[in-house]
Amino acid sequence: MSPAAPAAFGLFSSDTKKNEDLKQMLESSKDSAKLDAMKRIVGMIAKGKNASELFPAVVKNVASKNIEIKKLVYVYLMRYAEEQQDLALLSISTFQRALKDPNQLIRASALRVLSSIRVPIIVPIMMLAIKEASSDLSPYVRKNAAHAIQKLYSLDPEQKEMLIEVIEKLLKDRSTLVAGSVVMAFEEVCPDRIDLIHKNYRKLCNLLVDVEEWGQVVIIHMLTRYARTQFVSPWKDDEVMEEYSENNFYESDEDQKEKDRKVKNTYTMDPDHRLLLRNTKPLLQSRNAAVVMAVAQLYWHLAPKSEAGIVSKSLVRLLRSNREVQYIVLQNIATMSIQRKGMFEPYLKSFYVRSTDPTMIKTLKLEILTNLANEANISTLLREFQTYVKSQDKHFAAATIQAIGRCATNITEVTDTCLNGLVCLLSNRDEIVVAESVVVIKKLLQTQPAHHGEIIKHMSKLLDNITVPVARASILWLIGEYCERVPKIAPDVLRKTAKSFTNEDDLVKLQILNLGAKLYLTNSKQTKLLTQYVLNLGKYDQSYDIRDRARFIRQLIVPNEKSGALSKYAKKIFLAQKPAPLLESPFKDRDHFQLGTLSHTLNSRATGYLELSDWPEVAPDPSVRNVDIAESAKEWTGILGKTKKEKPTEKFYSESEEEEDESASTNTSESESSSESEKEDKEEGSSDESSGSSSSSEESSDSESDSKGSTAKKTSRAADESDSEDIKKKTKGISKKRSTSSSSDTDSTSSEESSSDSKSESDSKSDSESGKSRSATSSKKEEKPVQDRKAPNKQDVFLLDLDDFCPVTTPVAVPTAAVLSPSLTADLEGLSLSSSSVIDVTTQVSVPTKTHELLHRMSGKGLAAHYHFSRQPGIFGDRMVSVQVTVTNTTDQNIENIHIGEKKLPPGMRMHEFNPIECLEPAGSITVSMGIDFCDSTQTASFQLRTKDDNFNVNIQPSVGELLLPVTMSEKDFKKRQDVSSLVPGDALFSLQPKQIGMLTGMNETSATIAVAPQNSTRLVIIERVVKAANLGVVPSGQDNIHRFAAKTVHSGSLMLVTVELKESSTAQLIINTEKTVIGSVLLRELKPVLSQG
Repeated sequence: MSPAAPAAFGLFSSDTKKNEDLKQMLESSKDSAKLDAMKRIVGMIAKGKNASELFPAVVKNVASKNIEIKKLVYVYLMRYAEEQQDLALLSISTFQRALKDPNQLIRASALRVLSSIRVPIIVPIMMLAIKEASSDLSPYVRKNAAHAIQKLYSLDPEQKEMLIEVIEKLLKDRSTLVAGSVVMAFEEVCPDRIDLIHKNYRKLCNLLVDVEEWGQVVIIHMLTRYARTQFVSPWKDDEVMEEYSENNFYESDEDQKEKDRKVKNTYTMDPDHRLLLRNTKPLLQSRNAAVVMAVAQLYWHLAPKSEAGIVSKSLVRLLRSNREVQYIVLQNIATMSIQRKGMFEPYLKSFYVRSTDPTMIKTLKLEILTNLANEANISTLLREFQTYVKSQDKHFAAATIQAIGRCATNITEVTDTCLNGLVCLLSNRDEIVVAESVVVIKKLLQTQPAHHGEIIKHMSKLLDNITVPVARASILWLIGEYCERVPKIAPDVLRKTAKSFTNEDDLVKLQILNLGAKLYLTNSKQTKLLTQYVLNLGKYDQSYDIRDRARFIRQLIVPNEKSGALSKYAKKIFLAQKPAPLLESPFKDRDHFQLGTLSHTLNSRATGYLELSDWPEVAPDPSVRNVDIAESAKEWTGILGKTKKEKPTEKFYSESEEEEDESASTNTSESESSSESEKEDKEEGSSDESSGSSSSSEESSDSESDSKGSTAKKTSRAADESDSEDIKKKTKGISKKRSTSSSSDTDSTSSEESSSDSKSESDSKSDSESGKSRSATSSKKEEKPVQDRKAPNKQDVFLLDLDDFCPVTTPVAVPTAAVLSPSLTADLEGLSLSSSSVIDVTTQVSVPTKTHELLHRMSGKGLAAHYHFSRQPGIFGDRMVSVQVTVTNTTDQNIENIHIGEKKLPPGMRMHEFNPIECLEPAGSITVSMGIDFCDSTQTASFQLRTKDDNFNVNIQPSVGELLLPVTMSEKDFKKRQDVSSLVPGDALFSLQPKQIGMLTGMNETSATIAVAPQNSTRLVIIERVVKAANLGVVPSGQDNIHRFAAKTVHSGSLMLVTVELKESSTAQLIINTEKTVIGSVLLRELKPVLSQG
């Protein structure tokens, strides 16, 4: 090859070199190089470039210990596992090991890759993996198990029975994350197994609002099919109800008997039917058009006709979406408007055509306007149609003329008006408009031909100018059909068309032959020779249709020896009375397909379409949907490995009632916003979403059960103070609580907590003697409340299940110690403790003095305000961040009545205002404290600072470091929580507390490598800088090069673990472990410059 050749193919050679470079980076011993390579490869895939040749190099890194590399490798493998099946099979043992990985994302990704390898030989392995994943503690993994079911079924349909067992198990799942996916698997694998839905019907109805959007669509369509098989029609007894309501005052005995018979037959809606309609109604406000469309079709197919109208407003709202959404919505409205015009009549103007609409949208809107036409609005519509006829879009103009024709046939009052208007259009310059007008006029004239001889004459004159075949054929048909009404014109038209016969379209030729035949039968003197000439032309035409027709007509109308008996009836055959054509909507027959489906859109049965069954005459037994709460609770606790030891569960609830009651009833909206942020954090960009309202309902149910238990608890506290005294103590502060407690309660909280932790965690072997004795005493004190609470035990287990199985969506309530005496629980109620017994909230020794400007003196007309975060826990409430505001008067006059005015806070955020300042003297300054619940977010709290005369808009925005409370813990405990997700299902699970079980989904780890100046690498400097930047507690460390810090978020109590590990060559690794990915990554970003700056 010549030296110029490489240059000529420079593009390809550079690509090869680039891929070679990536291969070298993937084989490097440095994680940073591998991570960079994987990011570039995933970027290539995102741009649509082929990266399949890198498969062998990538798959080698599937066992990497670096979590970030592992995630990206799985992203790559999910894309190419199907294409490179042989190479993927070599790593199958690694995928199997990854199914046991502590991180939920790795477990889920491994299952997705495994199900993407489409090789029959690994079907048993996939089946086993799906079964295990269906019992996983993480709802995200269970969701992926449901997705894998469909893939396995398409690979090997023989596994159907085993997959149905898994589907049945997952249908009982209470997580909103799983519901949509498992119903999708149900629809794919066994849509006819309605019996699997019976027990889960009510649960699915109640979870529906909180399921992610695409899951809602699938569930709604499935429930529509289910309801049509289980409930009786709500439409059939409307007449009986009306008649009964009219004749119910004066009535004889016979009337009374008749009435009784009818009342027996009147329709009463099944409560489960009503439940479905009630729970889907809020989804009409969804931002997702598919969800709104799904609810609309459900109401159309299931709701009483009087209630179906509520969907119309939501469907009209969707017409503001993009054209694809408009097209589907308009198609469904077109079908609905044929049967129930009243639904959309109030929104008539919403269907007026815009000049910017594409033709397909214009045509559909026109169809709907025609369906909605009645005597009241026809004049308005005809004026609108007049504008449309002048449109530059000729196909739309033609469709408008057809619409005018339909209006004319449907509404007799305007038939003449429409006909006159169409005749005027015959003089239009545009051929398409004229042709369509001719066709429509022809259909209209058939309804009353006697009165319209003049129109036929006018149309025959246009024959010379019109060239469109359909229009010419229509005029010839009209003249032939009513030739007796125009006896002078018809023969002349035949003469003209006979001249141009050979040049006409086939459609026109056929009508010329028909015209000749009719004139031969009615006016043979003038047209006999002309007709024979036309028949001879047809006899030798190129089209066999024309030749056949010519021969047929000749034998029928021209008598000869061979003519059969039919020739006697030729006149009756050709000039028979024709029925007037019906101008119907093209959407008339589409209603036999379910609305919102592909089959309805195409008007043809699509593959996989599931037909709606007819309403049953008699409703099946509704008791099949009844669920025994005890059975369901037992079933779920069995999955968690809690089949035997139920006592710890009971203790947990009996000990934490008061705090949970208080936290659950504070503010529902807080839990909603918290739930959403936690969910997004944990799933890291997964497309599945769920609302926080389920968590709020769970918290409220927690508070109900706890309030029941609190009465029993109070009876066992005879030595304690009364409720009113307790409340007074809470308001006076933490120090007074500690001083008023009994002597046994004044012991160190940490020793008590560590003892209870040693009791709750079965794998801990270093139990202190004092801790054991303390635990024993506590359990004795608790025996009576536990016995008292045996009655509502079912509810307790049910609540526990909700907590266990919705860790993603349930916000962490105000936590308590694991085993505390009742009096100590009450005394510590004001404190904000973590769910772990060895974690204690502490206060920082050094509080940063950095202040932020709240209001400049120029903007505040002489009133200046600054604020700083005091880092004092629990002053205004367990979830509030303390803020100190310093207000200064720079004027020479008194400023009166300084207070907080209108608050503009994001959803869920709360604020505890400072007490109004009655008067601030000139040059005077005063510091006040306030509390803000930021809901674990850095959103701005906006409010008004008011004086007697003025209002000033101000904002307070925290850094992530100020949203934390420092906690103390041992180094051993720190490491244990860092690795808490390494537990697998069944590992001493019943000894853990429910909130600890929530952590088993895996804490997310975020890390970064930073350069540290030598003067900053000492322990004191690192601690000082980190603690100054974020409100973290220092954890003792046995290694000089590793520094550990711990805190928890103020709002939800989520644990935040920070590790600074000094490496060689003046670098350090900063690692943050937390359940809240977003907060973790933002904190990482804030701490990096603090440690790296000189």
